[in-house]
Amino acid sequence: MKILLTTLHAKYIHSSLALPCLAAYAAGIEGTSLAIREFTVNEPLDHILRRIAAEKADLVAFSCYIWNIEPVLKLAADFKKISPDSLIILGGPEAGYGCFELMGRNPAIDGIICGEGEQPFRELIAILKATGENDGKRAWNNIPGLIYRSGDEIIAAADRASMVRLDDIPSPFPAGLADLTKPLVYYETSRGCPFTCAFCLSSLEKGVRSFSMPRIEADLEFLTASGAKTVKLVDRTFNYDPARAGTIWQFILKNNRSSSFHFEIAADLLTPDNFLLLEKVPEGAFRFEIGIQSGSTETLSRVGRHSDPERLSESVKRLMENTAVTVHLDLVAGLPGEDFTGFLESLQKVFDLTIPHIQSRDSHIQVEPLKVLKGTAMRRIAAEEGYQFSDTPPYRILRNPWLTFAEISRIEAIARLLDLFFNSGRFKATLAGLASITLLSQAFDALAAG
Repeated sequence: MKILLTTLHAKYIHSSLALPCLAAYAAGIEGTSLAIREFTVNEPLDHILRRIAAEKADLVAFSCYIWNIEPVLKLAADFKKISPDSLIILGGPEAGYGCFELMGRNPAIDGIICGEGEQPFRELIAILKATGENDGKRAWNNIPGLIYRSGDEIIAAADRASMVRLDDIPSPFPAGLADLTKPLVYYETSRGCPFTCAFCLSSLEKGVRSFSMPRIEADLEFLTASGAKTVKLVDRTFNYDPARAGTIWQFILKNNRSSSFHFEIAADLLTPDNFLLLEKVPEGAFRFEIGIQSGSTETLSRVGRHSDPERLSESVKRLMENTAVTVHLDLVAGLPGEDFTGFLESLQKVFDLTIPHIQSRDSHIQVEPLKVLKGTAMRRIAAEEGYQFSDTPPYRILRNPWLTFAEISRIEAIARLLDLFFNSGRFKATLAGLASITLLSQAFDALAAG
């Protein structure tokens, strides 16, 4: 039996982590072969369809996200017409929430794996191999986490708990399942998040689970020895345990060859010991993405974002002043209670953290309009507060009681200007001089309005 795992990335530089993990866990079932094929949303769909059809797979599994769900559904519909006996399974966050509606609108889809995919995917393959498709479908109800089509019915098996031991998933890297030639290699040391931010899908999973330290060290040693250019850790809050984070950073500093590492962290959780270690990081080796989201404590409280703003600011300042870590700061526009003036105030606070050091080091600011993702608590808040947002991915906000569509458009223009003037690093002296005579947030707004 031939199984094809596939996805469409937003950019060529991206690589999949989900598919190699699925393949690693499902490997070894007698009489089966697995292939991974990765594409981008920028490739012609007819070209991708020909590539998928050429695999002659008995089962095609798509990994689905907000940036690729629409082309995936088109590919699935066309592929079903070409190969009606092949099974089509979806997984990933954009398929797992609202799965009954999705399957109802898309008859080509045979099943959807909701949540963590390794265990149900392997069990599905084992059942298909043991019984064949027709008999096997009657046994699909024994696979927790699977939603499937049986005749005219869409049936949900039982919910599945998350895996307790992540080390049970064999590493995909030494098995040669992950593409390490891409400029960006994704890696995870943990799953879950300790926070409950209403706008984030990670808030739906309670608690954090970690791979063991021996497994993490073995993976990092393999990645650095293989010459991975940039390793982006997808842990939602890498330093949820500051001591654990310090141990991993210390291992990287000791063993790294030439790779750079990107971490998403909560800056207010950094400890004095963390800072002592981070002061030793060479320039270009570490990049920290830090979610400021808003400068308003009231707004953050309304979306369940619990942090210490004063400590966060002090930590960012210390990173900027005493380390060579590249700092990337995120703001989300459209959160409850923050109007356009409030957004500019939040942006100015971020400028105040970065501008004093703009000529001596790299830093980046990212502004994103709120995405009201399926499955998140933000959907309920949006309904209660009268938000309007796009019905199709990426579910970008259109207006709310505090921001008009015109104001959101100005914020999007400011985001583009930030990329051109601030994040490009080409106008450091100009921005430093401008900051000495005016508020940069107002200057960027004036540019956006013009």
